Amino acid sequence: MSIWNWADRYSPTVDPGFQVTLGEGQTACVRSRRIGPALGIKHLYFKLESTNPSGSYKDRFAALAVSHMLQRNRRTCIATSSGNTGAALAAYCAAAGIRCQIAVVESAPLAKLQQMMAYGAEIEKVRGFGIDAEINNQVFDRLHQLADGPECELQISAYRLSPLGMQGVESIAFEIQAQLATLDRSVDHVFCPAGGGGLTLATARGFLKTSARPAVHCVQPQGNDTIASPLRNRSDRATDVQCTTSISGLQVASVIDGHDVIAACTASGGTGHTVSDAETFEVQKRMAREEGIFCEPAGAVSLAGALNAVRNGEFDPESSVVCIVSGSGFKDAASVERMNQHCDGEHAGCRLVDVDNLFQPPL
Repeated sequence: MSIWNWADRYSPTVDPGFQVTLGEGQTACVRSRRIGPALGIKHLYFKLESTNPSGSYKDRFAALAVSHMLQRNRRTCIATSSGNTGAALAAYCAAAGIRCQIAVVESAPLAKLQQMMAYGAEIEKVRGFGIDAEINNQVFDRLHQLADGPECELQISAYRLSPLGMQGVESIAFEIQAQLATLDRSVDHVFCPAGGGGLTLATARGFLKTSARPAVHCVQPQGNDTIASPLRNRSDRATDVQCTTSISGLQVASVIDGHDVIAACTASGGTGHTVSDAETFEVQKRMAREEGIFCEPAGAVSLAGALNAVRNGEFDPESSVVCIVSGSGFKDAASVERMNQHCDGEHAGCRLVDVDNLFQPPL
């Protein structure tokens, strides 16, 4: 099972001999057991992209992008990443025997860097990248120059920069439509976490290739509000910002796919939502402790937006609502450290004891 189940929906096609897969896609879509019912949402689901081979939805992008590279005899992948794209491309390049060079944002979590290096990628951090929109643009310009060779190709998980690979992400929509259909449910609302907006745009475009027509919502951290507020305020233009969020993976200060995201979400009936970092960390903790879902902070952003929307009465509680959980908790060790601390900074739930005192209250 992989994204190649939907090969006829990608254009141009990739010949079967060049199709690279590590078993990406066909991720579970599970019903909320506690968080949804507590707020009166009977049909809240989580699309667990955290279970992809390298731990995020970016494997869908990498599988198609690297397959196209193989078919066109490209031998060096040049990329940029805040973490998950780099890990995914590094994994699929390793599988395909392609060299992988990645420029990463200054604040990329160590776990993501180690994962890229484990796959053999060559990585370099860039000062100010992911924080300052002007530096972001300079990085993209430099990477375009480096990729201007006969066997090189630039891969950035955005339609504006890598449209062929991004078609692989559209398979999320195909799967959600099919999975809810088996439950005799239609999908009414889909909440997507957004940095540059590629996931949100892919989800909206993917549904246009199905019979489902849900409202697709864009959820961003308040400190990287390039798309969400302009969308909610009915502007047709996203805007560059000075990024202040600490949510790894969503630190994209410049407009990339933002204008197209606004158009696609508006056409679907969706809108924009912003959430604070504090809300996001709290929802990440709740997902682990109330639903058994271990996600990175970026993966909790979609649910944080959905919870605010239902509290504000913005959709019918009888609706079927899907939140895309974009990446695994193993991607961001610092957030897990935060989750497992008391408010005074001491660790919760783990102490060293003698066997006779195992699970006995301390004196």
